[in-house]
Amino acid sequence: MKVYKLEVLVIDMDELGPQEIQEVLENARYPNRCISPKVLSVQGREIGEWRDDHPLNQRDTYQAEIKRLFGGE
Repeated sequence: MKVYKLEVLVIDMDELGPQEIQEVLENARYPNRCISPKVLSVQGREIGEWRDDHPLNQRDTYQAEIKRLFGGE
């Protein structure tokens, strides 16, 4: 399984891939056209098998896991 970093973190449960994730975000009909997202860049990382105790699925570990996967500022 992969995870992609845009301005939001997308856990790709259905293995859509970066192009389809971008299309879904950009082409969704948001209520009252409240937002109009444009994806400028995408970074992907392999995260292995998903499980309920995965660090990205835990409130106390997800930020450290994002930093480990994508680096930090």
